[in-house]
Parts: sequence; structure tokens; C-alpha cells
Amino acid sequence: MSGKRSAAVISGVLVIFMIIAGCGTDLLLPDTSSTATVPPGPAAPGDDPAAQLAALTVAPEAKMAGYSRDRFPHWSSQGDGCDTRDVVLQRQGADVRTGNGCKITSGTWTSAYDGKVVTDPGELDIDHVVALAEGWRSGADKWTDEQREKFANDLGGLQLIAVTASSNRAKGDQDAAKWKPPVETYWCTYARAVVSVKTLYALTVDEAERDALAVMLKTC
Repeated sequence: MSGKRSAAVISGVLVIFMIIAGCGTDLLLPDTSSTATVPPGPAAPGDDPAAQLAALTVAPEAKMAGYSRDRFPHWSSQGDGCDTRDVVLQRQGADVRTGNGCKITSGTWTSAYDGKVVTDPGELDIDHVVALAEGWRSGADKWTDEQREKFANDLGGLQLIAVTASSNRAKGDQDAAKWKPPVETYWCTYARAVVSVKTLYALTVDEAERDALAVMLKTC
């Protein structure tokens, strides 16, 4: 009887194995497919901006359907009562002082876009070098809101800069084909920043923007 039971058990195991091997293999693997677009890692240090620009995908801008600044949550908390805006002001200012809740009370900032020196933090905006709406038109419309939040609060790259509110609002959501910093000596730095951000997040450029960036890079 013991031998018969062992044979039966072995036979049953073989049958189960054959069934799994024959038709159930796909059921054993988790579904890792995803339609979300994940921003890639940063470009290698020292990459030539002109080469980076040439490597960007050229495509017409997408429509603004569905766009809202709320789809790019900002300013995110950065700890110790500070948000992203506070951190940028602290990094880019001189003699910056803070009060309760990380409120910036004083300091000195030079607005790179128009060359103005500012001592009142209330006169400053934190500009997204690649504007949120421009990001949307260039590929961010396909991201998740969490990815857009990272883009809007990116303290690790060249996406955020403290400038006068007037220069930021003059720029609006325009790309380099429609707006350039009034200070022409800043064109090189600005174009490099735009190309870096678009490379980092795999965003597209349209032909006019690509050509405008190329012109600014020639001032480097």
C-alpha cells in the first residue's frame, strides 16, 4: 500500500507540473507593465549643451487641454517649516534671515533675468526655468501628478531660480522662442539651464524653440 501511495503522489505532482508548464507560466509572473512616463535620471556631468540640445526630440507643442497649475503641486514642504520657495530664497540670497516658521524676513538677491538687486523677498518670484505650462506642452501632460510635483519642486537641478516678480511675469509660460532674459549676458546660462531641464525630464522642443536655444548657446 505504501508503494502505491508514493506512486500516486508522484504521479499527481507530475500532472500538476505539466499543467503549469503547459499553460500557466504567464500566471506566475507579476504584471509590471505601466503606461506612466517616468522622468529619466540626470545627464552625465560635463555633457556639451549643444549636443544635449541636438539630442532632444523635436515635436510640435501639445495642446493645453487639461492643464492646470494645480496639476503641478508646489511649493512642497522641505522640512523644518520650510517649503521649496523658502529653500530657493535661502540658497540664492546673501545674508538671508528667517523668522518663525521659516519665513524669510530679509536678505539680498540679484535677479539674473533683469539684473535688479532686491532686498524685499516679497518682490521675488521663484521661476520655473521650464515653465509649468511649457512642460505640459512638451510631455508632462503624460506624467502622473506625483511626477509633476517633483518637476515643480526640483531643488537638485537648474529648474528653480529667484527673480523679480516683474521679470517672471513678463516671461509667463513662454519658451525661449518667445521670451529671452533682458540681460543678454545671461543668455548662455539660461539656455544651458533650459536644455539641462528638458534633457533631465525627456521633454520635447519645437523647431522655433530649438533654434532660439541654439542662438543663445552661441553666446557661451
